[in-house]
Amino acid sequence: MCDQTFLVNVFGSCDKCFKQRALRPVFKKSQQLSYCSTCAEIMATDGLHENETLASLKSEAESLKGKLEEERAKLHDVELHQVAERVEALGQFVMKTRRTLKGHGNKVLCMDWCKDKRRIVSSSQDGKVIVWDSFTTNKEHAVTMPCTWVMACAYAPSGCAIACGGLDNKCSVYPLTFDKNENMAAKKKSVAMHTNYLSACSFTNSDMQILTASGDGTCALWDVESGQLLQSFHGHGADVLCLDLAPSETGNTFVSGGCDKKAMVWDMRSGQCVQAFETHESDINSVRYYPSGDAFASGSDDATCRLYDLRADREVAIYSKESIIFGASSVDFSLSGRLLFAGYNDYTINVWDVLKGSRVSILFGHENRVSTLRVSPDGTAFCSGSWDHTLRVWA
Repeated sequence: MCDQTFLVNVFGSCDKCFKQRALRPVFKKSQQLSYCSTCAEIMATDGLHENETLASLKSEAESLKGKLEEERAKLHDVELHQVAERVEALGQFVMKTRRTLKGHGNKVLCMDWCKDKRRIVSSSQDGKVIVWDSFTTNKEHAVTMPCTWVMACAYAPSGCAIACGGLDNKCSVYPLTFDKNENMAAKKKSVAMHTNYLSACSFTNSDMQILTASGDGTCALWDVESGQLLQSFHGHGADVLCLDLAPSETGNTFVSGGCDKKAMVWDMRSGQCVQAFETHESDINSVRYYPSGDAFASGSDDATCRLYDLRADREVAIYSKESIIFGASSVDFSLSGRLLFAGYNDYTINVWDVLKGSRVSILFGHENRVSTLRVSPDGTAFCSGSWDHTLRVWA
């Protein structure tokens, strides 16, 4: 999403020629180096065989991509909505705002539910991270970050800690206690360090590891206790804006999306990209796994949401209407997987029938663009955050 993209030029000494120039990060055997553009180009051509050029290799890569697309097309025998024709249509659908959470002084950028199905953590452009009781709307904790634009926040699986970060390029973990007078900032632990803004973070299935995505074009897996980098994921050609962990207890994959219009599925153990999808026409702002883990949805600035089947290795549905011209900023599935909730930049939330591809409801209430949206762990409600400085709980 262009409103959240910040380009940072780093000047300094090149690790190869040692001249003072504008630098870019280069990864050599998973070690990060800072090269000037001239040295980066020379490194890219190292190891080429005779009569081989970068142009010829690019041409070969494009040819292989074309062959892959042909093989995928052979499997494309029927559309999802055709298969779903025999499925019964959804009945009348009514959802209302049940709670409004007010307290942020600027745009709400991210939120996450606690596993207890009650507490919510949210982060904002005002530099604050707030933990809410969604039943009473009370604020239980508040942390003021050292920077504005806190673009990522996440609840630990145990509910005993939160993680957050943004323009400080870090992911910080704060333990939560019942002592209202305790200084949370004093117990802050800086876990992850990127070379550009932090755009998303998510704990794995334990409190001990955290996944991060960044504007530096990478994702990374970190050990919370030591702050050690366990695995890095390189492959996106631009800012990574979102990620989501596969929903299984032994889940070793996650999906990411970014400004290069790509959605990529990664193996956390090897650090390799195992599947990639490039059918969006603009930035991918949000990705979310289907409850079974066999598919995922994405929301993009091209005003569409899309469903990708991992077993069929292709896009199987597009959720769009000609009347929708604003980008989708956030997506999430209902617990059954039948509904897809999508927040848009035109202040609305659209609810889609995943199987039939039709819109079943449109929810109004926010007074500015909807920036974040998550379904509660028990599936009884969902929460949305907006640039109107508020969060709303819908049921």
